[in-house]
Amino acid sequence: MGSREFTLHYQPKMRRDGTVAGFEALIRWNRPGVGLVSPDKFIPLAEQLGLLLGLGRWVIDEACRQVASWREQGMGDVPVAVNLSTSQLASAALPDFVFERMRAHGVADGCLEIELTESMMMSDPERAIAILNRLREGGIALSIDDFGTGFSSMAYLRQLPVNTLKLDRSFVRNIAVDAKDADLCAGIMALAHKLDMHVVAEGVETREQHDALAAANCDLFQGYLFSRPLPAAQATDFLRR
Repeated sequence: MGSREFTLHYQPKMRRDGTVAGFEALIRWNRPGVGLVSPDKFIPLAEQLGLLLGLGRWVIDEACRQVASWREQGMGDVPVAVNLSTSQLASAALPDFVFERMRAHGVADGCLEIELTESMMMSDPERAIAILNRLREGGIALSIDDFGTGFSSMAYLRQLPVNTLKLDRSFVRNIAVDAKDADLCAGIMALAHKLDMHVVAEGVETREQHDALAAANCDLFQGYLFSRPLPAAQATDFLRR
């Protein structure tokens, strides 16, 4: 696993008016002789080999570099979200590293977003909240990924300094045909908006899903209806279009 074998693909997050609100950066391993390998397969291996912390640092640096590149190309400040690992969240050095990389690339406040799952915070919520507060104070946008799949963090939701909840695709899948899923999604979105958070719906694949989410006041949409994750050059073309 050499660092040159990794690449980031970018999946757009779309506003209701069809414009791009930003991207989520998703790592891929371009394994020699095999081709692109999804993170579901190689992340557990990287964790076993003790490579996950270094890999996470590379992702943050590369995402900052891409934000700077789009700005240099005249596309303005395009936010990019990266996924945090449990080992990164446990590292007290994380905020200083992120701030240093943002300064090095000239990334504006709010243009780097960090996504983390509910379950990552539950082993030591107070410590996690302290680190997240430092990140938020330093201009990092924060998002809870796969929201709704873990219930133990609900008591901490109002304490978390997050900007965004990402509605898990398991709720989105049947929103257009299942009244209970539709009501659940609407309830989650209403709760998020009460707490001054935005909501991103993941896994939006059909126009019916999009319309049902829009009717429930969803803020942003992400999924194959709009685009698969794209290599940087294709993501740039997507932005231009």
